[in-house]
Amino acid sequence: MDLVLFAIWCFLVALAGGLVGLVLGNLRLPATLLVASNAAAGTGANLVASAVAAATASVAHIRARRVDWRLFAWMAPPSVAGGLLGGYVSGVLPRRVLLAVISVVLFHAAFELFVRPPAPAPRDSDHIRRGAAVLTGAVVGFIGGVVGLILGSLRMPAMLRYLRVPARSAAATNVTVGFLVGVAGAVGHLPSQAPDWTVAAVGAGASIPGALLGSRLTGRLAEPDLIRAIAWIVLVVAVSTGVQAVA
Repeated sequence: MDLVLFAIWCFLVALAGGLVGLVLGNLRLPATLLVASNAAAGTGANLVASAVAAATASVAHIRARRVDWRLFAWMAPPSVAGGLLGGYVSGVLPRRVLLAVISVVLFHAAFELFVRPPAPAPRDSDHIRRGAAVLTGAVVGFIGGVVGLILGSLRMPAMLRYLRVPARSAAATNVTVGFLVGVAGAVGHLPSQAPDWTVAAVGAGASIPGALLGSRLTGRLAEPDLIRAIAWIVLVVAVSTGVQAVA
């Protein structure tokens, strides 16, 4: 029964995440830890399930031609490198402190999205802020590797606000980068603790239909509505992360 409830939760999380381009591993993580054999194995299982959910949503977004491949090329490699390094040193850095900082940043990001929705760059603009893309990818990837999360919820506001990516393209590119970060984080955890493969399989299997359905709904929302949906989900993630930091 625990695994059945876990599967239902994974489906719902993947549905919401696929819609707005967020993997939402931090919403899945508490449930994963409850059914996993131990905390370290649960963290690895969560990363595996997150990677599968992200890969599934990415396929739908790629088919719809929403992914900004130039931005992906600048953001993905530093994200992967940061995720690998973060996963390797995950037992050294203070996880609760990092979660608390992430929660504060997410609260601020959600507030900004509600109050000052970002305007995308002009359609005829070919300029990519490469430095910002590389720095965002590396920092978010590293922190995510440490705490066992893909943290697309941190990357998304930066893409909207500072890189000025249209919401649909940001959602598609963010979740595609998230897939590589999830794989990197899982690999980084392997030397110290193998994932709970039973829990990973259940979470991944339930996430696939949810991610597919959510990503297909992305194209049906107008830009302001999609940004508002992103803001609400980032706010939920902020609350969840804050609870994890103090619980």
